[in-house]
Amino acid sequence: MSTTRTLRCDVAIVGGGIVGSSAALALRRMGLDVVLLERDLCGSRSSGVNYGGVRRQGRPLSQLPLAQRAHRIWGRLGELIGTEGEYQRSGHFKIGRSEDDMAALERYRASVRDAGFDLGLELVTGARLREHCPWLGARALGGSLCIEDGQANPRLVSPAFALAARQAGAQVLERHRVDEVAHDGTLFRLRATHAEGTLEVRSPVLLNCAGAWSGPIATHFGEAVPLQSGHPAMAVTEPLPFFMDWSLGVEGGGIYCRQVTRGNLVLGGGAGIGLDAERARSERDAIATLSAQAIELLPRLAHAHFIRTWSGTEGYLPDRQPVLGPSRTTPGLFHGFGFAGAGFQIGPAAGEVLAELARDGRSTTPIEAFAIERFFRDAKAERPVEAAASASH
Repeated sequence: MSTTRTLRCDVAIVGGGIVGSSAALALRRMGLDVVLLERDLCGSRSSGVNYGGVRRQGRPLSQLPLAQRAHRIWGRLGELIGTEGEYQRSGHFKIGRSEDDMAALERYRASVRDAGFDLGLELVTGARLREHCPWLGARALGGSLCIEDGQANPRLVSPAFALAARQAGAQVLERHRVDEVAHDGTLFRLRATHAEGTLEVRSPVLLNCAGAWSGPIATHFGEAVPLQSGHPAMAVTEPLPFFMDWSLGVEGGGIYCRQVTRGNLVLGGGAGIGLDAERARSERDAIATLSAQAIELLPRLAHAHFIRTWSGTEGYLPDRQPVLGPSRTTPGLFHGFGFAGAGFQIGPAAGEVLAELARDGRSTTPIEAFAIERFFRDAKAERPVEAAASASH
């Protein structure tokens, strides 16, 4: 028999990825009542199927304050969520394959330094490159090393944030699909369906953290943005003798690769295909291209076997920057989506920022570059006065 029940809370969250779940955890640590609605399992979408890179290097300067905040959170991950999630500061090495690449890496290092960020970037070339990286192919001329960047297992970390939020007292409701959302001028009203019936959630504050599916919520409140879905092509090899400690990227984009302690290499690059709104997979030609690029950079992979390929669905905006901040039309609505396949590292910081916005109406971390206003430069609507949540106990 189908039933309907109603929950009231200080903050409602749609989306149980790493951003929404970390926001729920931060809000509970602030003492606020939270209901998180996830249509599938928390951390099962892009937050759980991504590459697992935990890097600051290569990000736009506008993202570095957020990335630095996240770096501090990752440093106390076990204390925060009860597991290290295979997180290690193994180093991230961005490879240059031409003199132009190396010049671009040097310009980036200079721009980071001039902006006052201490990432410890170091260019590695020549004898030192071959001494430390005898496993690199001949096309690698050098690269930029950020020794405190690293890697983690997203299949462990992302669900752990949701579990920690639940243990802290958040109502984390999985397999609850939000079908309706409205605002009556005071409260948001969300209607979600689940196996036992229907749930209505009422809250003065709503966080839109639904990843690639955030667009309809923004559109409902007059903020349609050009959010597109992307599907990364991913693969993992059989366990191989351990030879590579750094996580790898390539200047200009392309392949990325890391080796986990049990020997498997996790690789990504190129695009998969979306089968429907819920499913995606790696495409054959993309995996073939990924294989060729991997062997070129890492000749030891010439005879390795892929044991699994996969994809997922990520949300991309044209400028490859997220939307993170208050709605321009609706008081109490805050967005956190569009992380363009690079949200795993900064996700915990984005969640804390959203929690600050929900409680205080402002954040201690600069987020102006991520304002949704950038898509409405000619619009006349003024930003509303943000309605901050207050603790109900």
